[in-house]
Amino acid sequence: MNTFTEMNLPLKLQSALTAMSFHTPTPIQTKAIPVALSGRDLVGCAQTGTGKTAAFCIPLICHLLKNPGQSALILAPTRELAFQIEDVLRQMIAPFPNVGGALLIGGASMYAQIKLLSRKPQIFVATPGRFIDHLNRRTVSVISTKIVVLDEADRMLDMGFEPQLKEIFRFLPRSRQTLLFSATFPTHIENLIKKYLNDPVHVSVGETSQPVEQVKQAAIQTTERDKNKVLLKEIHERNGSILIFTRTKRRTDRLSQLLKANRYPVDKIHGGLSQSQRNHAMAQFRSSKNRILVATDIAARGLDIDHIEHVINYDLPSVPEDYVHRIGRTARAGAEGEALSLLIPNDYDVWKKISKLYNIEGASMERPAIDIPKHHKRRKRFKKRSFSGPSYWVS
Repeated sequence: MNTFTEMNLPLKLQSALTAMSFHTPTPIQTKAIPVALSGRDLVGCAQTGTGKTAAFCIPLICHLLKNPGQSALILAPTRELAFQIEDVLRQMIAPFPNVGGALLIGGASMYAQIKLLSRKPQIFVATPGRFIDHLNRRTVSVISTKIVVLDEADRMLDMGFEPQLKEIFRFLPRSRQTLLFSATFPTHIENLIKKYLNDPVHVSVGETSQPVEQVKQAAIQTTERDKNKVLLKEIHERNGSILIFTRTKRRTDRLSQLLKANRYPVDKIHGGLSQSQRNHAMAQFRSSKNRILVATDIAARGLDIDHIEHVINYDLPSVPEDYVHRIGRTARAGAEGEALSLLIPNDYDVWKKISKLYNIEGASMERPAIDIPKHHKRRKRFKKRSFSGPSYWVS
């Protein structure tokens, strides 16, 4: 299918897609939408940034237009991803005033959400914890919920949401359509599929464990002592917006303070901030009022901002599988982007695993020559080597 018109979608929905500049379906949309429209359960796997949100939103809307007495539930692992799904949905259902939606996430006003639910919306976009809160309060009913979407299902399991998912599915009707989407397909997803999906159709696009080709990857070998200097140099030499990942909330705070001290327009986002603070940081970065956003891995999934040109891993992710999600924040929708990782000696084992997992060329290179600070525990391994500055590896 070369256009959405060939999918025989409702005319008003086609108009909304055109207004959103959705003209040609992506590969995952081409494969997933017809299956979902047929009513079959679906497992969809594709690289991040390939249009999975529209792949489940479009058939979901079509189903509700044909069945106005039913509702749909979309579960997402993070508030930021839920926000973005809700934003896409809001634009798609704009021509249909009778199809209402409700965003149900933690950190937001429970009173406002209860008031919104009293209007009987047809679509719930929620994080698992807050949705359970509403189920327990009986402020939401899922008796008529006939479509359930699990977005970024692997991330939900990684974040420990399996008990919450079990509780939510206990309330849901047995007769339903379930769509599961994920950027990766680890083995522990199999149990989730067996429990909650009925003879699903599997659709997959590309090598789902690999970064998109448009991302130019690079690594710089440095030390903890020189890391900030290298980062400032790299930022100075780059143009465009930059997303920087750190491992902890404290390091996010410290790094954003460092960048502000060097007069860079920067904001931060991590789990220790209020929802209003996170929303403000996202809005400033999305509108390009701030060129740099420093974040923990809560921004690694679902952050869909087309103008991100650079992703810098100030710290490598704790889980190697998260690497592909981090760098997937750039090169969105066919654009090009660059991803840079700053490596200190303690990172080499993790970098080796990442390189092997994602077939990164250069994974077999020898440990680089680095001048290790005296306090470093692994000094003996490097004592016969010298280092004159950061060295680069580029793919």
